Amino acid sequence: MAIATGSVAHVRLTVCDIGRSRAFYEQVFGWPVALEVPADADEETRERLGFLFGGVIYRMEHGLIGLRPVGSDRFDENRVGLDHLAFTVASLAELEAAAAHLDACGVAHEDIKDIGISYILEFRDPDNIALELVAPK
Repeated sequence: MAIATGSVAHVRLTVCDIGRSRAFYEQVFGWPVALEVPADADEETRERLGFLFGGVIYRMEHGLIGLRPVGSDRFDENRVGLDHLAFTVASLAELEAAAAHLDACGVAHEDIKDIGISYILEFRDPDNIALELVAPK
């Protein structure tokens, strides 16, 4: 019997510099923090949240995305593992607004592409992780 799933619950990305990555993801996406080790946490709390490795988990509308700062190299989609991470937006107009927001944030991106079944906007995070925004046709 196959395992029945409804959606992706969470994704956690390995990054090199948590400060740099947090600045990027918070400026670009503005997701609220769901979980992090509080600065004034006691030792028991730090131990219980040790799986965060000093990182953060953000809450999206449908799921969670985390940053785990243990990396020491740059992302390469040609290695086994993640190719890219894509997020949906509601329309081409929202995709165009997202491109303008990336410009305002100083984030380089490709032009919006019509790929037949949808429109996409490709860009990368500070660790070179390939990100994409997708709008339906």
